[in-house]
Amino acid sequence: MKTVLPLGIASLILASASIAHADPIEITDQAGRAVVLEEPAERVASIPMPMASTLIAIDGGVEKQVGMNPVAKQAVLDGILGKIYPEAKDIPSDITAPNFIPNVEELAATNPDLVIQWADRGNDLVDPITNAGLTTMLISYGTEEKAREYMTMSAVAMGRDDRIGPLIEWREEVASDIADKAAAIDEADKPKVLYLLRAQETLKASGAKNNYNTWYIELTGGKSASADLEANGVTINPEQIAAWNPDVILLNNFESEISPERIYEDPILSLTNAAQNHKVYRMPLGGYRWDPPNTESPLTWMWLAELLHPDVFDYDLRAEMKDAYAKIYDYDLTEDDIDGILWTDLNEGAANYDQFKAQS
Repeated sequence: MKTVLPLGIASLILASASIAHADPIEITDQAGRAVVLEEPAERVASIPMPMASTLIAIDGGVEKQVGMNPVAKQAVLDGILGKIYPEAKDIPSDITAPNFIPNVEELAATNPDLVIQWADRGNDLVDPITNAGLTTMLISYGTEEKAREYMTMSAVAMGRDDRIGPLIEWREEVASDIADKAAAIDEADKPKVLYLLRAQETLKASGAKNNYNTWYIELTGGKSASADLEANGVTINPEQIAAWNPDVILLNNFESEISPERIYEDPILSLTNAAQNHKVYRMPLGGYRWDPPNTESPLTWMWLAELLHPDVFDYDLRAEMKDAYAKIYDYDLTEDDIDGILWTDLNEGAANYDQFKAQS
């Protein structure tokens, strides 16, 4: 299938391809600011959580990553990225607090050519960095279009536009394939799916507007149970979830110890359709958490499509994972690696999960 890249992304790549190595690189970031680099960035510090693994995947190594969010570092330690790139465990994570407030002294000490920060979470997160004279590129969360754009911007900034084209094309191919197949699913057959951003102590969910989890729930033939919430990361209570009565509950990977038992053992949540029908799943954790946008997102979409509608979709997820990791990380996944990423132990006994087991 021939893929046509979105115009903005194609323009970014073409513009970069036409730049001679000696020429400056100029990027318009997602706050509309001009970011100028005299040459491709060799030292990049990333404050938004998904960006650490994204930069490593785009560059094909960890050499250019000089700082990351401590929550991103936890994903390196909990997931497989620390196994693929053991040196990633030593990358400083004290450049920022988990809530994205920069530690400018530690950030400057990494001597970055480029700092990546959120565009739309207030000037307090940006001004200390720019006031310190550090070149800063701002990115924005929410939609698949935005994710593709900031991944492309990062590749251009690092002079790795050769790597980003295939990754964007893969996203488009998988999304289009899933959308085509899901179009035949009747509205009455679409399950209500609740993604819990937090569940261990407090319960948090998000609305539909500019929420990435809602986007891929709908892409794969589901309906977001929390679509009517007014914002992202809203604290809710068990009674609210009982009123929604979701058919499927997805648990996050931001809480290292979370498991489906959290739902099954709760006196209220255990009464939902999701719990009664054993459709509570901890989302996979690969090179990064599969919950938010990252370079492995097409695998997230295939995983969820197979869970929601195994009669409609027929992906060989384990084979897709092996192929993707070879392309993204030049890494040959073992069967045990795949079991670990998919949490086959924690999700043991859940409905439709046997399809992801290794074939003997």
